[in-house]
Amino acid sequence: MLTIAQNAKNASYLLASLPEQIKNAALAAVAENIKANQELILRENRKDLENSKDITKSLYDRLKLDEYKIDVIVKGIHDVINLEDPVNKILAATELDKELVLNKVSCPIGVIGVIFESRPDVVPQIAALAIKSANAVILKGGTEADNSNTVLVKVIHEALSRVVDFPANAVSLIKTRDDVKKMLEMSGYIDLIIPRGSNSLVKYIQENTKIPVLGHTEGICHIYIDEFADLEKAVKVTVDSKVQYPAACNAVETLLIHKNIAEKVLPRLLERFKQEEVTVKLENADWHTEYSDKIIAIKVVEDINEAINHINHYGSHHTDCIITEDTANMDLFMNLVDSAGVYCNASTRFADGFRYGFGAEVGISTNKTHARGPVGLEGLTIYKYRLYGSGQTVAEYSGKHAREFTHKKLIN
Repeated sequence: MLTIAQNAKNASYLLASLPEQIKNAALAAVAENIKANQELILRENRKDLENSKDITKSLYDRLKLDEYKIDVIVKGIHDVINLEDPVNKILAATELDKELVLNKVSCPIGVIGVIFESRPDVVPQIAALAIKSANAVILKGGTEADNSNTVLVKVIHEALSRVVDFPANAVSLIKTRDDVKKMLEMSGYIDLIIPRGSNSLVKYIQENTKIPVLGHTEGICHIYIDEFADLEKAVKVTVDSKVQYPAACNAVETLLIHKNIAEKVLPRLLERFKQEEVTVKLENADWHTEYSDKIIAIKVVEDINEAINHINHYGSHHTDCIITEDTANMDLFMNLVDSAGVYCNASTRFADGFRYGFGAEVGISTNKTHARGPVGLEGLTIYKYRLYGSGQTVAEYSGKHAREFTHKKLIN
């Protein structure tokens, strides 16, 4: 583990200096090699599926790869190629004085450890984002996807080894819990940990490392149907948010309905939920529960303020939505709900890096520092200050006859 971390750190320094064309060439090679090895990848994935027959249907669906998912993976990598290079962008520039210019420039974070469960398609997604953002990445997947993860990393390594000047050890895979325990202790080599998985996994990571952690512990998402909602929109958006992919962290778990519209909208919703085999919990639900299944809790509220207070108290600050045609209520909800994603008249399932146009995502963050919401390329960069001078010293700007700073904004 120490060797892996050291090698990743060394690779991160080389990655930071790579021009965009080499990074894009690396991504193109990875996409091509994944498609060329599709049958091998699916064969290894079938081994994982055979070994995981006792898991829930939602976990099985996450674990399973097929030709369609491979095509989605390949398309996602090409989408990342087409994104603007997030590194070495001048974010701001200030002339401190004549021939003394301070630039704020985007740069990679360095080495990122990503710990995830079940979904082997996470491997190429995160590898692609790491390559484009010039970060080295250490991956740890769940044991249930061991064969899939191993072959995907092997295919990625083969592709990267054929790209001139691309550093070795930019993408690494670890497999054991002991490796994870050691990785969490390596704050000298690893700059950020991103856990993707269950509430218990994320909490364990947060409580057992000094390395900054980016992620969310739960996806308790809400929809509030306002008294001024359009009934068709309310039913359509709510059903999609629950049914389209119930296991996703951005699926709605709690539905709040204004008392003045409840008699109109509830029968229609209950009929649709019955058709979709969704279990409904009315009033006596545990509002802290993330079901990750075809289950939804429903509560009738007195007004929009009760809805907002409920969301801020019980929610996980992930993604929450209001259905309304009233502009004042829309603005109130958008301003007061304290979540990474706050929506109006749109499915909570839109909370996704691909749908946001990020190409892909490494995860969704409910943090309030550095990055929030779906984390794509920009969330994998930080910045540094570059000062360009012509021999100036601080002494010249100190004392009775000090020179004056101009502090002229060149780029805001």
